[in-house]
Amino acid sequence: MWTRQYKQRKTGRLIIPVLCAVFVAYFGFHAYHGQYGINSRERLEEQTARLQIQLGKLQAQRSELEKRVRLLHDGTLEKDMLDELARKALNMSDPDEVIIMLR
Repeated sequence: MWTRQYKQRKTGRLIIPVLCAVFVAYFGFHAYHGQYGINSRERLEEQTARLQIQLGKLQAQRSELEKRVRLLHDGTLEKDMLDELARKALNMSDPDEVIIMLR
């Protein structure tokens, strides 16, 4: 009966420390860069600032549109604005055109 004798390898001693290092690196990376990590508050503050700027632009556009809608309501309809909008819609206006309204 023959027995085989194996020489112990040194790589077997490195498996557990390498796996531990990989797990620590993985969880450390996600603890800093993850959705609830250390860096998430800074990202949320940057996103809040960007959205506040966008909100300001949208509020300015809304106020401009509300002003134009108020001019188009019954009783406050301006003939000049109606004429200007009709010419733009029909593509009959020129940028250097002067309109004189006669009564």
